[in-house]
Amino acid sequence: MMIIHTADWHIGQHFFDYDRIEEHTMFFEWLKKTIKERQVDVLLVAGDVFDSPNPSAESQRAYYHFLREVTTENPELQIVIIAGNHDSAARLEAPNPLLEKMNITVRGVVKRNTSGEIDFNYLLAPLKKDGETYAWCMPVPYLRQGDYPDAENYSKGVALMYDALYNELEKIKKPAQAVIVMGHLQATGSEISENDRSERTIIGGLESVSPEAFDKKDLVYTALGHLHKAQRVSGRENVRYAGSPLPMSFAEKNYKQGVNLIELENNELKRLERIEFEPPVSLLSLPEEPKPLTEILAEIANLPDGEINSKSPFLELKILITEPEPSMRHQIENALRGKAVRLARLASFTPKSERAAKTITYEELKTIDPLEMAEDVFKNKYGSDMPENMKQLLQNVIKEVEL
Repeated sequence: MMIIHTADWHIGQHFFDYDRIEEHTMFFEWLKKTIKERQVDVLLVAGDVFDSPNPSAESQRAYYHFLREVTTENPELQIVIIAGNHDSAARLEAPNPLLEKMNITVRGVVKRNTSGEIDFNYLLAPLKKDGETYAWCMPVPYLRQGDYPDAENYSKGVALMYDALYNELEKIKKPAQAVIVMGHLQATGSEISENDRSERTIIGGLESVSPEAFDKKDLVYTALGHLHKAQRVSGRENVRYAGSPLPMSFAEKNYKQGVNLIELENNELKRLERIEFEPPVSLLSLPEEPKPLTEILAEIANLPDGEINSKSPFLELKILITEPEPSMRHQIENALRGKAVRLARLASFTPKSERAAKTITYEELKTIDPLEMAEDVFKNKYGSDMPENMKQLLQNVIKEVEL
């Protein structure tokens, strides 16, 4: 059985002010071609299908268009999708009566029976080949408070959820059937970018789930979503994040996008291959370290000339601010005219001050000259002395206030 693991599509994401629906469409075309060429039996999508719980009509159209086309071109393909923390679980599940007829299983909600007990069978899905159950999948969506069995914290509750599901599966599966787990979570030992707000932790401090939760007999692969960098977890080859197909921020510009291809044979993981996808739009950060505006303008001059189109790189500029520059953006926009890049982000940096903060009393505060205070603030922020013309203007304002 051939399986593709992907995750974190974030359909509908805007890269700063730029729409990315065309980039997602290109990824879907590549994914359809890959599924056909590799004769894939099962496609696993491990959460964050959409970037927002209330996706636009255009985003939903792109999603359902892909599902319809890929299942039409590959009639035997089975698709299993779970909701992530960005998704609306109920919205994702709403079209299930139609999707199930297309051999698509979507799980976003943890259901409970009339007595309030978790319906574990709802989160067990047979993976079929030639009409027979070849393996089993545990499609566990992003778990919110109250979705998992009672526990002292989030991570233990999630681990208990997987234990209970495995025990339930043991009652119905045959010994020769492998098990694949899906989850949308942060696993202990995984790498997260410190500078990337798009990879937020789920529950502060106690959200990391130990990969030991996935150490079970016959459990051959764990398909995870939530972190955008493709990686194995804690050295375990069979516990992996597929990563996002598009970089979600400049902090992710060096990530390698793609999908994981898994081959099962005789109840074992026979092969695991990374298939890389080259995003249609590159991310460009200039310079590597922040520099003053004059040097930034010189670097812009070296950028290639040309017309801007939907494949032009997104540009981030890192500017070292040593003094106020009201016309900075105007100068940059003028310099970028005729350049084949799209300005996405201006990142401002100020020199780090080595001066330690000093505590003063109210009486001492009253004796400080306002101009001296302003000069001190300016130096702390910009790392240089206040220009003479600015000091003169400020002194004039102080005198008018004191009159």
